[in-house]
Amino acid sequence: MNSTGTTSEAEPEGSGTGVRPARALARLSLLCVAGGVAAVAAGAGQWLFLLLGLAGFALAGAGIWWALAHRGVTRLLGALLAVAAPIGVLVLYAASGLWVVAVAALASWTVALACARSALRRLRKPRGMRSRSTRAPRRAVLIMNPRSGGGKVSEHGLVERAEKLGARVILLDLDADPDPVALARQAVAEGADLLGVAGGDGTQALVAQVAVEHGLPFMVVTAGTRNHFAMDLGLDREDPARSLDALTDGVELRVDLGEVGGLPFVNTASFGAYAEIVQSPEYRDAKASTALDQLPDLLAGAAGAPLTARADEEPLEEPQALLVSNNPYVRADPLGGGRRPRLDTGTLGVIGVKVGGAAQAAEVALLGERASGITSLTCRRVVIESDEERIPVAVDGEALTLPTPVVCTVRPGVLRVRVPKHRPGAPYVAPSVDWRRIVRLAFAKTPGPHKKNQTPGDKHQTPGDKHQTPIDKNQEHSDD
Repeated sequence: MNSTGTTSEAEPEGSGTGVRPARALARLSLLCVAGGVAAVAAGAGQWLFLLLGLAGFALAGAGIWWALAHRGVTRLLGALLAVAAPIGVLVLYAASGLWVVAVAALASWTVALACARSALRRLRKPRGMRSRSTRAPRRAVLIMNPRSGGGKVSEHGLVERAEKLGARVILLDLDADPDPVALARQAVAEGADLLGVAGGDGTQALVAQVAVEHGLPFMVVTAGTRNHFAMDLGLDREDPARSLDALTDGVELRVDLGEVGGLPFVNTASFGAYAEIVQSPEYRDAKASTALDQLPDLLAGAAGAPLTARADEEPLEEPQALLVSNNPYVRADPLGGGRRPRLDTGTLGVIGVKVGGAAQAAEVALLGERASGITSLTCRRVVIESDEERIPVAVDGEALTLPTPVVCTVRPGVLRVRVPKHRPGAPYVAPSVDWRRIVRLAFAKTPGPHKKNQTPGDKHQTPGDKHQTPIDKNQEHSDD
């Protein structure tokens, strides 16, 4: 069963100055839904074709399942079905003359979703991560991985630029198997007043832990491959050199730090299928083929350690994949490809996936994150258990094995992150639409005035709030 628990920051319907335009958008959204229904009704004489269209998308989901969960001829047939089913739907609609109906219904639904998301967005006051001004560091030390991101350190001249701004750079000698934690602690012993990393998320987490231990600010240079943590901090991922502006013109954010089995993580700790796959030595050089080779056994339960998990008091029985994130993602993406609007809520995000066959795969294709096979919730503590003494875990993309039970927790507001005062900001990603809320908003009575200084968000203050000061304009739009 799909379940969702969140730390709400949204204002209740009937409060705030943005409620009137939000209500207008909600009504427009429902009007577009009605238009879509009318378009479908126009083709009422051909209901069979419309139902076949939905069946086609369900078959595509089933085909993807067969392609992932089987080998040989079954995999090939599944892949062909996943491609052929949507094409068949398009051909069917064109041949039956229903393409006009389909286009009109799809356009109405698209506009309805856009209006609904905009309505929900307007109900929320801008509450991005708050920053405070601090003095510039005098003895900053930056640890740089020369191979990270395909060589971004040398490509963007980060060593020279950082040293020109007064920072000391430690370039990792990867042939000597360096220990970033030992290097960071040595830098602190030598008087560093800021620690930074130009590298992947795994290295960032290790050095961030040292910064927390010594109460020092931490800095991220976007020289990694995916830069998830940097993205959610609002940094420029296209130009890593802009991250160095934090050395001279920066502000400080207070963010949370996750822990899994006593180890730090800034993004995610993954269990189950993905964690098993990344253990393979071939994964780094051949990700797709390695995953396709191992997934059939993992999804069928013939390989990998069976897991059970408990998020606070909520049980998750034998998930095939489990992702625990340092603060929740906007949407339930088990691959962690989304983004987190905040890094200071003091909570973990949990996404569990359990797809038992083609029927459930078809449901996921039709319902997405609302399907019964996907569980999404927030909590403060996750315990993962198994019959095995040790289980594979992917911590910020790094393959590890940890003794069971594995406990994931979050340390609210312990990490002081120094970022440039002027930065792009994190892109807004709209959450899934709650249509019941849209209906309530559209038909609710117009609210009366509320107290000037009262903000509903105060009732949902998170542990990270105690570290916060006035909102920095670069982050205001990140969670509006």
